[in-house]
Amino acid sequence: MNQSQLTRQPYFRKILLTEKSHRKEKLSSRYTNVSFSFIVFFLQPELYLCTPVKVDYTKSYYIVGFEPNATMATAHHMLLYGCGQPGSESAVWNCGEMAGGSEESGSPCGSRAPSQIIYAWARDAPKLELPEGVGFKVGKESPIQYIVLQVHYAHIDKFKGGGWLDGTTYDDSGIFIHYTTKPLSKQAGVLLLGTAGYIPPMATEHMETLCDIQEDTVIHPFAYRTHTHSLGRMVSGYRIRKDSTGADQWTLLGKRDPLTPQMFYPVESHDPIRKNDRLAARCTMESNRTRITKIGATNEDEMCNFYLMYYVDNGAPLQMKYCFSNGPPLFRWSNPETELNHIPDYDASHL
Repeated sequence: MNQSQLTRQPYFRKILLTEKSHRKEKLSSRYTNVSFSFIVFFLQPELYLCTPVKVDYTKSYYIVGFEPNATMATAHHMLLYGCGQPGSESAVWNCGEMAGGSEESGSPCGSRAPSQIIYAWARDAPKLELPEGVGFKVGKESPIQYIVLQVHYAHIDKFKGGGWLDGTTYDDSGIFIHYTTKPLSKQAGVLLLGTAGYIPPMATEHMETLCDIQEDTVIHPFAYRTHTHSLGRMVSGYRIRKDSTGADQWTLLGKRDPLTPQMFYPVESHDPIRKNDRLAARCTMESNRTRITKIGATNEDEMCNFYLMYYVDNGAPLQMKYCFSNGPPLFRWSNPETELNHIPDYDASHL
């Protein structure tokens, strides 16, 4: 089969999964760095790919840092999922909304298995080290038995041409995971706030979400991350607590222009979040498009995400991993059923 014949195929790829590890000393503790990446050759304009690493279930490991090996010129974003089971038995599979239900497609995690996001990267964000004594517990006595890397390729221009045929053009985007086997008392977790909905043409829209903390667990926030596609102008997140008069006290957790490096930044407030507190997030979107823009997976769609990273003392993280609303026009902070007051309307959309 010659090159012209291959380019007429709707989908073609060759993928090699590699895994390697080495040890190094850091802060007088023993850590192991694990990198996993895949080499990709394909002819599809936009794609999500997933690949798993099985965790040794006989030991407990604590992930204490993430070191990305990628550039925004190639990878739009990367996510690390902690899964009870992977979404496919394949070494690599198509795991985005564009998968189309083929035999080689699926979600990052199994449909009935535990699933949570433990790390996210985009726009050339640097590495992340967790605070001293904090780690994501995986392996033994943890719902996380697999770590699944998802890479979103929004453009594949670098793969076009002849290089992919002889293996001279490839991608090794991935993440080095820093972990220790030393038991840590502070377990890390991530809560993802986001929305559905759509953005009208030629308009500024607020995409908002709200959730109640119903579990009797105290969490200590320490980092946040924002994510949108190209229409995002500001993403903000808050903890809401009623005072004795019934007035909502909005405490800023973080806000940022989402088109800057999408790393985890230190939170504005480290105050603990408790049962009956509420968490809220807003994405301010500006569209100059003449069409409706929906929330979706492709680069032509939009996303509204606020990630909150936290730890708990001597306990397990929240069972709640996601907090999503229907978004506009169905859901807004100002809806009567939210019973919100003292909404910081201007501050939530401006630095």
